[in-house]
Amino acid sequence: MKDIKEYLKTIDTVIEEGPFDATWESLSNYRVPAWYEKAKFGIFIHWGIYSVPAFGNEWYSRNMYIQGKREYEHHRETYGPQSEFGYKDFIPMFQAEKFDASEWADLFVKAGAKYVVPVAEHHDGFQMYRSEISHWNAYEMGPKRDTLGEILGECEKRGIVRGASSHRIEHWFFMGHGKEFDSDIKEPMQRGDFYWPAMPEPEHYDLFSVPAPTEEFLEDWLVRTCELIDVYRPKVLYFDWWIQHSSVKPYLKKVAAYYYNRAAEWGEEVVINYKNDAFMFGSAVLDIERGQFADVKPYFWQTCTSVALNSWCYTEGNVYRDAADILRDLVDIVSKNGCLLLNIGPKADGSIPEEDKKILLEIGEWMKVNGEAIYNTHVWKEYGEGPTQIVEGQFSDSIKKEFTSADIRYTVNGTFLYATALRCSEDGVYRFGALGEKDASKTPCFHGIIKNIEVLGFEKDVKWTRNEEALTVYTNRVKTDKPVVFKITLE
Repeated sequence: MKDIKEYLKTIDTVIEEGPFDATWESLSNYRVPAWYEKAKFGIFIHWGIYSVPAFGNEWYSRNMYIQGKREYEHHRETYGPQSEFGYKDFIPMFQAEKFDASEWADLFVKAGAKYVVPVAEHHDGFQMYRSEISHWNAYEMGPKRDTLGEILGECEKRGIVRGASSHRIEHWFFMGHGKEFDSDIKEPMQRGDFYWPAMPEPEHYDLFSVPAPTEEFLEDWLVRTCELIDVYRPKVLYFDWWIQHSSVKPYLKKVAAYYYNRAAEWGEEVVINYKNDAFMFGSAVLDIERGQFADVKPYFWQTCTSVALNSWCYTEGNVYRDAADILRDLVDIVSKNGCLLLNIGPKADGSIPEEDKKILLEIGEWMKVNGEAIYNTHVWKEYGEGPTQIVEGQFSDSIKKEFTSADIRYTVNGTFLYATALRCSEDGVYRFGALGEKDASKTPCFHGIIKNIEVLGFEKDVKWTRNEEALTVYTNRVKTDKPVVFKITLE
């Protein structure tokens, strides 16, 4: 096992000798890589011990120890008292006997994904990779395989950019409720124990909640994160929400400086995803969990959401979204200078549920035809138009958006302007108000020359007219439940 103190010295040395210091002033020099801005669409993967009970959601390890929770009752009825069968006892049941990283990677290629972000360690504290920091990992227990390494290796072979996410910081309190009654979570505990530190959960997840993570815990978090960086060299490093706590701030600066300096050594451009205001704005890329912005932003951002509305991991009875709705969100997000990280939840045996596959393959089929309106594109001077209002902010993806054919989103790439109707028109007629022949001296409107318009996947050369109010396009053979992309060639 690694010597923690020696690793901390290495971290300090890398920070001291690299171009980035562990200060917000220095980290503000970070620039979002071009490859990431072009990629637009990635796959998130929540897979771990919580996939064994497959009940509730990925917070099973917390909720099974909270008296009165349905996971608590389900656990006792299904597996017995928590004092006799605890969360750790799921590990031998997590065998991943059907896991084939090459099959996963092939599916992600078919889905049109350009980057992949498997969860390396979730709140439960079980590492899905080979580690020299803790023995509680998938290489030594359960599957006895470096699952993260296998996924990233196969994806990289296919041109999918490697990423990883850490949700470790929430482990500070995640198992704490198990100390409130007779369970397998007991004192004494020390660093290296699976459940350690199991502190009381704060009533409110505010910036200064107590008890605050200790130096010992935060140093452990730091070296785990840096080990992940050094061994797997992810080009995307995603963090979940509680890193915003005040006690974590000095360590966040160290992680960012270390990561960016290592990337400079490798000759790579990398990305950190964060939520809320955990990082100083401009030092990393903001992620909006299960939501999006109502308007275009001058900075690049990301939405993370899942194929299932009720859970990030596989659970029996997941409530799945339609692929068409996800595609509409993707188009909307990209038009507003963002990208989409879409999550799937494999089963404990390592197989990807048929529902998840179906959604990914439907997305991929659409992307084969229409991907040129997504990948490598830039925002236009107007992101879009239409009557449907987006509910802005996190955790809004369960609000059904009733888009119409008048809801249009724009992207641009070189000679081509892409106008995407979020729904198919019933009469085959589409109107683009932003492309009307308005007086350019009075308003900064579109005043370019249109050479040709085609509907990707349907009609190569459609009829259209243009007046002061709008560009109107007339189609004959466009029938689909998914967004309709008009490729407009400009002079």
